[in-house]
Amino acid sequence: MVHALGAAPIRVLIVEDNRDICENIAAYLEKHRYVMDFAYDGVSAMHLALTNRFDVIVLDLMLPRMDGLSFCQKLRADAAVETPVLMLTARDTLDDKLKGFEAGADDYLVKPFALQELHARLQALYKRSHGKTANLLTVGDLTMNRSTLEVHRAGRQIDLTPAGMRLLQRLMETAPSVVARDDLETLLWADERPDGDALRSHMYKLRQAIDRPFDSPLIHTVHRIGYRIAEDVQ
Repeated sequence: MVHALGAAPIRVLIVEDNRDICENIAAYLEKHRYVMDFAYDGVSAMHLALTNRFDVIVLDLMLPRMDGLSFCQKLRADAAVETPVLMLTARDTLDDKLKGFEAGADDYLVKPFALQELHARLQALYKRSHGKTANLLTVGDLTMNRSTLEVHRAGRQIDLTPAGMRLLQRLMETAPSVVARDDLETLLWADERPDGDALRSHMYKLRQAIDRPFDSPLIHTVHRIGYRIAEDVQ
């Protein structure tokens, strides 16, 4: 593993069977904010990709044991890994590029390439994915995009009321900690709280949308305190 200089390094998996190319990439990128792992075949790359967290994957198309297209397809379809992939290849036809994008690649760089361009593309992919990650809340198989206010569980889109959306966002931002009833009531009504237990009614509707259609509940009541959202609460 090569350690980059500076704080908050970008973690990159380089999948390339040409060791001279790997050495050139390492010599250049180690001057910048990178931590690099290397794999020289598709099978080893898959193991690294599934057992480590990377910010970007640089993927050669022609690889032993598993080619780049197959690797990318398995990474996306079978493993559901969304790490950005920059595909490297000597093939420069439009058809080749389209096949790469269809397999799940995010960008395409044709050999031979300038190391400065590789660095620029890695930076762009990192910034783009980092922004998406910052806007995505995840608890188990439940996700909320804070930019688009789209909610999905197990791949199924869930429609919520405005109040339900605000409650869910607060619970997911705080997860797995408990959010007090008083805090949730203030979130919805500030100082003008309605009579009765209106919060209970909103939480019931939220549970109907988030938990009822699925096998395991995510929203849990903490008696006399509030609510939390988490997996596997006993």
